[in-house]
Amino acid sequence: MKLDRFLRCTVVAGVILMTCLAAQSQSKDKRKLIIDQDAAGPAGTDQQSILLLIQSPQTEVLGITVVTGDAWLTEEVAHTLRMLEVIGRTDIPVVPGAEYPLVRTKEETEQWEQQYGFVAWLGAWTPHLYHAPRELGTMPEGKPTTRAADEDAAHFLIRMVRKYPHEVTIYEGGPMTNLALAISIDPEFPALAKELVFMGGSLSPQTDDPEFIDTPRREFNLWFDPEAAHMVLRAPWKKIICTPVDISVKTRLTSQLIDNIKASNSPAAQYIGKYARLRSSYNYLWDELAAAAWLDPSLITKKENHYMDVNLDRGYSYGDTLSWSDWNKPKHDVRPVEVQFDLDAERFYKLFVDLLKAPTPQPGKPSTPK
Repeated sequence: MKLDRFLRCTVVAGVILMTCLAAQSQSKDKRKLIIDQDAAGPAGTDQQSILLLIQSPQTEVLGITVVTGDAWLTEEVAHTLRMLEVIGRTDIPVVPGAEYPLVRTKEETEQWEQQYGFVAWLGAWTPHLYHAPRELGTMPEGKPTTRAADEDAAHFLIRMVRKYPHEVTIYEGGPMTNLALAISIDPEFPALAKELVFMGGSLSPQTDDPEFIDTPRREFNLWFDPEAAHMVLRAPWKKIICTPVDISVKTRLTSQLIDNIKASNSPAAQYIGKYARLRSSYNYLWDELAAAAWLDPSLITKKENHYMDVNLDRGYSYGDTLSWSDWNKPKHDVRPVEVQFDLDAERFYKLFVDLLKAPTPQPGKPSTPK
């Protein structure tokens, strides 16, 4: 009897050990990632890009750092916490970051508009959507019961790249304020990251969208905090990948895509089916494309190396994207950026749908998209 009990215990212990080792091996194989996002919601390009990156079985999302951009920080944090509750991933920390740009203010921007003309999208400052910064706003998905991390975004970013040097990709889907603050605190932060992947910038988009016809170099993520973007784009990253307006306008969220996703009963699919909306005549998949192209770079069929910065002159072009080729670039500090210009749209849409329809991967438990 004692021998049988000993053998059973030994077998159970062995199974537990093998399970732990398998989980550790799986974690090592995954791509470490921090999502920095102006996480407006529910659904929408910000939350949907976060979902794509969480839903992928190849990623280990170390945390989601949040920055004011498309909406105010307070409501973005709440939408992110609630989305993680819905999909059962409250193990992922949500870390609040910058509530305001480094220099640009709402009041100065209003004066700037009077002199230089109307801006189509002002994010949290958009007049018909505006409310006080610390107000939560509407939460159709319900208020979260979980809480954000006590740490601030800049210190979290630094701590993670120092914990996992040269392993962590920084995915940037919003203004770059949090990254600029991290660089100011620790100038080694960019060099310790694996790479920077961002949605932002605009070079020469081919579109009939009124937002870009007269101002083809104006893109919200870089425009909202130009000084932060300037610091980040000139920092010593090992690699920078950019998904600009030029390629984003070749994508569309459609009713058919939403219907296809919500046919699944997975938590992510039901969240999208309930809260995703066609909000304009264009409905670009801005941040989702940047996320999907990082997950599967073969989706991109045309890319070029450019050097990028942001115009800091406080006139008409303040916040516009600057770019150069190798032959005419400035002599100092500019960094090469891999800029995406075309994609295999059908494969992108398939990956978008498949990931959002799939069961949500849980920590240490593999999941494969259906």
